[in-house]
Amino acid sequence: MKMISQHMKKLGMGSLLLASAWLFPAAAHADRLADIQARGILVCATLANNEPLGYPDPQTRQVVGFDVDMCAAVARKLGVQMQQKSVTVEARLPALIHGEADLVSAALGYTRERAHQIDFTASHYQNPIKLIVQSDSGLNLVSDLADKRISANRSSTPEQAARRVLPKATVLGFVDTPQAFLALAQGKVDALAISMPSGVRFVNESTGRFRFVEGALAWEPTALGVKKGEHRLLAAVNQGLMEMEKEGEIDALWSRWFGPKTKFNIPRDKKLTPIASLR
Repeated sequence: MKMISQHMKKLGMGSLLLASAWLFPAAAHADRLADIQARGILVCATLANNEPLGYPDPQTRQVVGFDVDMCAAVARKLGVQMQQKSVTVEARLPALIHGEADLVSAALGYTRERAHQIDFTASHYQNPIKLIVQSDSGLNLVSDLADKRISANRSSTPEQAARRVLPKATVLGFVDTPQAFLALAQGKVDALAISMPSGVRFVNESTGRFRFVEGALAWEPTALGVKKGEHRLLAAVNQGLMEMEKEGEIDALWSRWFGPKTKFNIPRDKKLTPIASLR
């Protein structure tokens, strides 16, 4: 009887293990990189209304821009095609977390808070977060906005920087950059907090109506994002970025969208930098 009991226990344990493997196969074998390679497509999320990062081409109506080209280049390094997916600033992280995108290239600034939710590649560029004001406002320094009203993209690093650096200011979050800028243009706020590459066009195209204040709220390391725990995909994308940097491809893409022959004319002073060294 004792031997039969022990045999039954072994059978029971084996059945339990078998059931566990049947119930949770995805957890045991999840590998986003393998999925991407199997389907031959990298789904990459970008912004769709932020020139020159991601915006509709006037002729083709396709979303184009620096972030889109970065996605396409990474896809080539992985040996697959790129499928662009448009997201808002607020939807960037959820798109990764819920598996709606494999990679995010959407003005994604690194923060420690975000790093608890997703994984970041090395930072491929860094830019100052600036404040734009109306030229006749009399506001000249970041400190002049200490108790003013400031607009920003909701859930963006400029919004976070404004709240952190200017805790007494009233910071209003908007769903996208055009709406945040419109609030400034209509006098509903005193300043717009924005990454410099995104803000340059508003200043340059305003015929002198708007300008940057002196100084920066912060420097923003920008990277690509992958789903938390997808170590093979993260390593593969980082390897691709390293090769692109070495081959001068990132510089070439930057020059195409931000270089001296564009209306932005912003240098790429900081090269590919591991996130670990920026923490």
